[in-house]
Amino acid sequence: MAKDKRFERVYKEGGMSSREIWVDTETGVQYFIFSAGYGMSMTPLIDPEGKPLLYRRTPNAPEY
Repeated sequence: MAKDKRFERVYKEGGMSSREIWVDTETGVQYFIFSAGYGMSMTPLIDPEGKPLLYRRTPNAPEY
């Protein structure tokens, strides 16, 4: 991975509509993205306590 890439896609499924998970490589926070046609939505993934889900393979992800 290039050091200048802030976001990295770690999961994708779908065809005409897609569901993806992207990770902020600086914070480790995961984001869910849904797209279909010309529309798109993006939201952070959170745990039951409301804290953001972190991608643990991100080197600089803070530990809670």
